[in-house]
Amino acid sequence: MSYNLQVTIDKSSGFCFGVVYAIEMAEDILNNEGYLYCLGDIVHNDEEVARLTNRGLKIIDHEVLKTLKNEKVLIRAHGEAPSTYQLALENNLTLIDASCPVVLKLQNRIKNSHDDNEQVLIFGKHGHAEVIGLQGQTDGKAIVFQDLAELDHVELPSKFTLYSQTTKSTDKFYHIKDQLLSRGYEVKANDTICRQVSNRYEELEAFVSHYDKIVFVSGKKSSNGKVLYDVCKKYNDNSYFISNVKELDKTWFAENDRVGICGATSTPMWLMENVKAELQQY
Repeated sequence: MSYNLQVTIDKSSGFCFGVVYAIEMAEDILNNEGYLYCLGDIVHNDEEVARLTNRGLKIIDHEVLKTLKNEKVLIRAHGEAPSTYQLALENNLTLIDASCPVVLKLQNRIKNSHDDNEQVLIFGKHGHAEVIGLQGQTDGKAIVFQDLAELDHVELPSKFTLYSQTTKSTDKFYHIKDQLLSRGYEVKANDTICRQVSNRYEELEAFVSHYDKIVFVSGKKSSNGKVLYDVCKKYNDNSYFISNVKELDKTWFAENDRVGICGATSTPMWLMENVKAELQQY
């Protein structure tokens, strides 16, 4: 039997401009030169990484970077710490810098705070590429925390400057700021959250309420994907998280269901199109 699903892709889902910019830069060089090194996954989406590695993108880590000489290396949208640029100078590497402008602006502000001898706190995910780049602006002296409980065991000065990873929830950031103020700290708070990401929350909230079922497509490694999927689940209980077409399950759907497809800022549109095509086969 045919399910006759009505399937719609969310127009505001898919790559943010920072990711589009990085991928376009990579594709230009791959078209001309056939290969390009990239420091870390170009985007937190395994399907898109596989598409680009098939075209000649070589994903490397910092250990491999140390061994390269006279090569071109792409810096992805997440940005890098100053030590990476220093190493590039020493090894005669040409950096193709696709750091997102929102991230670069944040790095600059954090560096200025650190240079002014302010204690910097960063609300962000431990070990995340962007956060490592931000911490590098402070010679590793910034305190990174994922939630408030982590700060219970930290000796904090009476005043400090609070920043956020660009893809964090604005609500959560302001909640943390208020909590710290209520504990008597003098907090200079800088909301550096990317509006292209935070606007997605409201857009998703409106989108998911119109459908019987939601298929959210994202890489497992995407921090932004986890947050956005939680928004889907909150406003539509029948939301399912998949990373590729193979993870779809026919038993999720019923005849004539209206199905909405959406994704993270690291989810390529072609992947959502593939999911739509598969659902229309049901």
